[in-house]
Amino acid sequence: MGHTHGGEFPEHEHTHDGGVPHRHVHTPEENKAVLNRLSRAIGHLESIRKMVEDGRDCSEVLIQLSAVKSALNNTGKVILKNHLEHCLVEAVQTNQWEMIDELTEAIDRFIK
Repeated sequence: MGHTHGGEFPEHEHTHDGGVPHRHVHTPEENKAVLNRLSRAIGHLESIRKMVEDGRDCSEVLIQLSAVKSALNNTGKVILKNHLEHCLVEAVQTNQWEMIDELTEAIDRFIK
C-alpha cells in the first residue's frame, strides 16, 4: 500500500496504488491555525521542561503535561476536520477507497 510524496506543504500529491493522484490542499488560514496551535504547544512543553529542571512539584508538572496533551489532541481534531472536509470528500467522489482505509488507520492511531 505504498504512495509517493511529491510537492511541498501545504499542498502535496499522493499517488495511491490505483495510480490516481490526490492533492492535499490546505488554505493558508488552516495551515496558520495548525502551526499556531503547534507553536503554543511547543512553547508550553518548553516551559514544562524548565519546571522539571527547576525541581518544581511533580503534581504541577503533571497538570501542565495534561494541558499540553489536550492542546495536541485539539490540534489533531482540527487537522482531522480539515482532512474530512477536503480530502475525504474527494476520495469518496473519485472512489479512492485506499485513501479512506489510510484515513481510518490514521484515526485509529490518533485516538489510542
